[in-house]
Amino acid sequence: MTTKTLNAVLHKEDDLYVAECPEVGTVSQGKTIEDAIANLKEATELYLEEFPIQDFPQTSHDHV
Repeated sequence: MTTKTLNAVLHKEDDLYVAECPEVGTVSQGKTIEDAIANLKEATELYLEEFPIQDFPQTSHDHV
């Protein structure tokens, strides 16, 4: 099994944290940052089981 590193983008909405994986398009939420990330990881793993992606596009990140 190949391991890929994916990004998680988080923001707070009211009393929940929302986490999104921009490479895959999955989104989840949780009451804590840790919960939101764990839920996103589970959602992304389930999505990729059904819709595997062979090669993720290379992205460049600008650091500010």
